Amino acid sequence: MSDIDIPQNGNNPPERDRESLRRKALQHFTEKENRKAMVFQEMETERTISDAKTAKLRALRLAKEEAEAAAARLAADGTVPAPKKKRPIVFNTN
Repeated sequence: MSDIDIPQNGNNPPERDRESLRRKALQHFTEKENRKAMVFQEMETERTISDAKTAKLRALRLAKEEAEAAAARLAADGTVPAPKKKRPIVFNTN
């Protein structure tokens, strides 16, 4: 019985084909994991950049608010008048 060849059909590929398919599948999943890692790395980089911008803008806003509060305190004390906001000059062209 060991001399009888079993016909190879689509359901039972030879051992080397099976190994080839396994390598291809492993390569596919490895590439997928690499792409996934790159995407996560890019997301982390963008998040870091966004966080830095947010921190910078927050610091600028806090500095502006502190300057305005100091100017308001001085204006309340009467030492320095509060600066007036200038209105734009509108020319009537009619």
